[in-house]
Amino acid sequence: MDHSAHHTGTAHDHATHDGHEGHEGHADHGGHAHGGASWGTAAKATLHCLTGCAIGEILGMVIGTALLWGNVPTMVLAIALAFLFGYSFTLFAVRRAGLDVKTAIKVALAADTVSIAVMELVDNAIIALTPGAMDAHLSDGLFWSALLGGFAVAFLITTPLNKWMIERGKGHAVVHAYH
Repeated sequence: MDHSAHHTGTAHDHATHDGHEGHEGHADHGGHAHGGASWGTAAKATLHCLTGCAIGEILGMVIGTALLWGNVPTMVLAIALAFLFGYSFTLFAVRRAGLDVKTAIKVALAADTVSIAVMELVDNAIIALTPGAMDAHLSDGLFWSALLGGFAVAFLITTPLNKWMIERGKGHAVVHAYH
């Protein structure tokens, strides 16, 4: 499929964008999409974002815990790395598509900021509210169950948000203009 019409820097309607793998569930493929965003598309966008967030957050938790930092500096590092890795996944993808660095950064920020922020808010709130999780060590099952449970809940909350944003040409929809 010729994507040259999509390289204008604006998002496009996914319902008219047949032929992209991973965009299953469009209205013309049996989905319940309104405005072109299927639940499958939203879930895939959320998983993409969650992968970067999870890598950054786990790395931050491991580093902070290994360095015997307190809860606050460890969470700050984990959140910062979650944003860094979350943005980097999109940044590298759109750079491979030929965007210059400045434009790629703008696309990554537009595509992922809300999604990452909501995921981090939900995930860290669950960790903070789980009794004992903040004081658990890396070898404790409580540490990992709170962290992974937080990711699961964050995914469930963020997916409908991403669907809503994609339907409006925001969030992850911005990335599709470049591939």
